[in-house]
Amino acid sequence: MQSKTKLYLTILLPVQFILLKILSFFPEFIDRFYSNGLYVYISKALRFTFGWIPFSFGDIGYSILIILLIRFLFKRVFRKKVQWKTVLIDVGATLSVVYAAFHLLWGINYYRLPMHEILGIDDQYTEAELLSVSEKLIKQANTIHKRLEPNDSLSIVMPYSKAEIFEKTIPAYEQINEVVPNLKYSPKSIKKSLLSVPLTYMGFSGYLNPITNEAQVNGLILDYKSPTTSCHEEAHQLGFAKENEANFLAALTTMNYDDPYFNYSGTTFALKFCLNDLYLRDEQKAFCLIEKLRPGIRKNYQEVNEFWLQYQNPLEPIFKSTYDSYLKANNQPKGIDTYSYVVALLVNYYKDKL
Repeated sequence: MQSKTKLYLTILLPVQFILLKILSFFPEFIDRFYSNGLYVYISKALRFTFGWIPFSFGDIGYSILIILLIRFLFKRVFRKKVQWKTVLIDVGATLSVVYAAFHLLWGINYYRLPMHEILGIDDQYTEAELLSVSEKLIKQANTIHKRLEPNDSLSIVMPYSKAEIFEKTIPAYEQINEVVPNLKYSPKSIKKSLLSVPLTYMGFSGYLNPITNEAQVNGLILDYKSPTTSCHEEAHQLGFAKENEANFLAALTTMNYDDPYFNYSGTTFALKFCLNDLYLRDEQKAFCLIEKLRPGIRKNYQEVNEFWLQYQNPLEPIFKSTYDSYLKANNQPKGIDTYSYVVALLVNYYKDKL
């Protein structure tokens, strides 16, 4: 009986692929009935269930799964006489259950309406518009930096702990609820990851556990980056699965919140995307704009780069490549390299607002 169930589950795996592919052609339906319908209740139920736990339940779950995987490999695969039929059915059944759970609990959000359609803005921009918004962001970043630190050569140090930053993200999301509907972040379920060390060596600042709906923030990253990272992971929790859209919401939330440290984190975060995009178009123009930044802002950027450099290792490109493939398989054809759409959202949203 158990073997038949596993066989049926394995057969259902390609059926799920086909059904999801068909569903992906109806983003309006997904946005209305799943992202703004069923998922709202699923995500809240999961955050009520796991959010109160002071540690990351999902991280423990992942650790147990890794142990079970190692046990499975030694017990079923690394042996003289491998029963490949049984192994393939076991793997297929497991993948089928995981695939279904991933998409039903969160993953279908990858196929909702794109952010620019939700906001009613364009998804294309000119170099002139990019330059204009970049200059405005530089002016704003310099103003905030001067307010927080009169000495233009000193970097900004976040005065809040990560726990305090997590608390501040709740009212931060409430302040943009009128801009993007259904963004009230309650209840919260955001925690420092128990796997922060391996996450750092893999090159990641955080992640969302789609099964428990816990937002995980790398506990080792600089506090200066924590507001945008926290709001990014919470954007995933709120149903915006794509990395570029979560980045835009992280910038939007932190830049609009009534807190200068959040404003600084968000403005410099948005500016870096714009400068990176401009650099790909015209290196000289990008360098000219960078020179307009207060030295303390450039020092903050340098501190972030130095933090990641000290954890570089030969395996990091492999993890990044794997994640890139994962993104491409989930309706993000450019994978990790999604700067242009993030910048399109930033430029078209902020060109008349800064």
